[in-house]
Amino acid sequence: MQVARLANYYIKEAAAEGINSDVAFVQMCLETGFLRYGGLVTPDMNNFCGLGAIDAQNRGERFPSEQVGVRAHIQHLHAYGTTSKLRGQLVDNRYKYVNPRGKAPDVFGLSGTWAADKAYGQKLWNLLQGLERF
Repeated sequence: MQVARLANYYIKEAAAEGINSDVAFVQMCLETGFLRYGGLVTPDMNNFCGLGAIDAQNRGERFPSEQVGVRAHIQHLHAYGTTSKLRGQLVDNRYKYVNPRGKAPDVFGLSGTWAADKAYGQKLWNLLQGLERF
């Protein structure tokens, strides 16, 4: 997997749905351990945000390509961040489970919702600040 290719997918897919690509990219970094993985999700799953990863019996969603996996991630962020309709064809099987839609209009709203971790939003914010300095 080439990081530059993955970053380009994030930029393209996020723009298509009106999502901040920097937020999505740092979330991918947090969720995958900077693409080192080590948890329930493995690189071959093309699941860059832990969609559906619960336990050993529910390791998470699988996507046929990196780009489709990124699209699913962007769509899931879309469900959390806005009540507007998706522009592209739905590939996120878990989109329908986000209720209410738009409940996390910023990274801090993802704490305790996207992840049980109450510091999740702050972790994303810290990564965004590091990205900005880069």
